[in-house]
Amino acid sequence: MELDFKKLDGLIPAIIQNDHDKTVLMVGFMNKDAYKKTQESGYVYFWSRTRQSLWMKGETSGNRLKVISLAIDCDNDTLLANVKIEGDGVCCHTGRKSCFFRKMEFSDL
Repeated sequence: MELDFKKLDGLIPAIIQNDHDKTVLMVGFMNKDAYKKTQESGYVYFWSRTRQSLWMKGETSGNRLKVISLAIDCDNDTLLANVKIEGDGVCCHTGRKSCFFRKMEFSDL
Protein backbone atom coordinates (compact mmCIF):
# COMPACT_ATOMS: atom_id res chain seq x y z
CA MET A 1 0.00 0.00 0.00
CA GLU A 2 1.20 3.47 -0.80
CA LEU A 3 0.60 6.54 1.30
CA ASP A 4 -0.99 9.55 -0.40
CA PHE A 5 1.36 12.47 0.18
CA LYS A 6 -0.44 14.71 -2.35
CA LYS A 7 -3.34 15.97 -0.20
CA LEU A 8 -1.32 18.09 2.23
CA ASP A 9 1.46 19.38 0.00
CA GLY A 10 3.69 16.35 0.47
CA LEU A 11 2.87 15.66 4.13
CA ILE A 12 0.78 13.15 6.05
CA PRO A 13 -0.32 13.35 9.70
CA ALA A 14 1.31 10.72 11.88
CA ILE A 15 -0.54 9.77 15.05
CA ILE A 16 1.81 8.34 17.65
CA GLN A 17 0.30 5.89 20.14
CA ASN A 18 1.86 4.08 23.09
CA ASP A 19 1.76 0.38 22.22
CA HIS A 20 1.49 -0.60 25.89
CA ASP A 21 -1.62 1.32 26.98
CA LYS A 22 -2.83 2.85 23.65
CA THR A 23 -2.46 6.44 24.90
CA VAL A 24 -2.17 8.92 22.04
CA LEU A 25 1.21 10.53 22.65
CA MET A 26 1.48 13.12 19.89
CA VAL A 27 0.72 14.01 16.30
CA GLY A 28 3.41 15.04 13.85
CA PHE A 29 3.85 15.26 10.10
CA MET A 30 5.88 13.08 7.80
CA ASN A 31 7.02 13.61 4.26
CA LYS A 32 8.23 10.73 2.06
CA ASP A 33 11.76 10.99 3.43
CA ALA A 34 10.60 10.86 7.06
CA TYR A 35 8.41 7.85 6.31
CA LYS A 36 11.28 6.07 4.52
CA LYS A 37 13.71 6.84 7.37
CA THR A 38 11.14 5.57 9.89
CA GLN A 39 10.82 2.30 7.97
CA GLU A 40 14.58 1.89 7.58
CA SER A 41 15.59 2.76 11.15
CA GLY A 42 12.66 1.46 13.19
CA TYR A 43 12.41 4.84 14.94
CA VAL A 44 9.91 7.63 14.25
CA TYR A 45 11.11 10.51 12.07
CA PHE A 46 9.13 13.64 11.25
CA TRP A 47 9.31 16.57 8.90
CA SER A 48 9.59 19.83 10.85
CA ARG A 49 7.39 22.41 9.15
CA THR A 50 9.03 25.26 11.07
CA ARG A 51 12.65 24.22 10.54
CA GLN A 52 12.01 22.66 7.13
CA SER A 53 14.11 19.64 8.06
CA LEU A 54 13.94 15.97 8.93
CA TRP A 55 14.21 15.07 12.62
CA MET A 56 14.03 11.98 14.78
CA LYS A 57 11.86 12.32 17.85
CA GLY A 58 14.07 11.96 20.92
CA GLU A 59 17.40 12.37 19.16
CA THR A 60 18.56 14.88 21.79
CA SER A 61 16.44 13.88 24.83
CA GLY A 62 16.93 10.12 24.48
CA ASN A 63 13.16 9.59 24.51
CA ARG A 64 13.15 7.94 21.11
CA LEU A 65 10.03 6.31 19.69
CA LYS A 66 10.72 2.68 18.74
CA VAL A 67 8.19 1.52 16.15
CA ILE A 68 6.22 -1.57 17.13
CA SER A 69 3.72 -1.39 14.26
CA LEU A 70 2.47 0.96 11.55
CA ALA A 71 -1.04 1.23 10.09
CA ILE A 72 -2.58 3.50 7.50
CA ASP A 73 -6.14 4.76 7.36
CA CYS A 74 -8.74 3.90 4.72
CA ASP A 75 -7.82 6.96 2.59
CA ASN A 76 -4.08 6.18 2.67
CA ASP A 77 -3.32 9.70 3.96
CA THR A 78 -2.76 9.24 7.71
CA LEU A 79 -0.33 7.01 9.56
CA LEU A 80 -0.79 5.42 12.98
CA ALA A 81 2.45 4.37 14.69
CA ASN A 82 2.32 2.19 17.77
CA VAL A 83 5.56 2.79 19.64
CA LYS A 84 7.59 2.02 22.72
CA ILE A 85 9.05 5.17 24.30
CA GLU A 86 12.71 4.77 25.17
CA GLY A 87 14.55 6.86 27.73
CA ASP A 88 12.56 8.17 30.68
CA GLY A 89 9.21 7.42 29.03
CA VAL A 90 8.01 10.91 28.19
CA CYS A 91 7.02 12.06 24.73
CA CYS A 92 6.02 15.72 25.19
CA HIS A 93 8.59 18.50 25.30
CA THR A 94 6.88 19.68 28.52
CA GLY A 95 8.09 16.54 30.32
CA ARG A 96 4.72 14.81 30.25
CA LYS A 97 4.09 11.36 28.82
CA SER A 98 1.62 12.66 26.22
CA CYS A 99 1.18 15.99 24.45
CA PHE A 100 -2.57 15.66 25.09
CA PHE A 101 -2.69 16.60 28.77
CA ARG A 102 -4.91 19.71 28.64
CA LYS A 103 -8.60 18.94 29.00
CA MET A 104 -11.17 21.13 27.30
CA GLU A 105 -14.54 22.04 28.78
CA PHE A 106 -17.61 21.87 26.59
CA SER A 107 -20.52 24.21 27.12
CA ASP A 108 -24.09 23.22 26.39
CA LEU A 109 -24.84 23.69 22.71
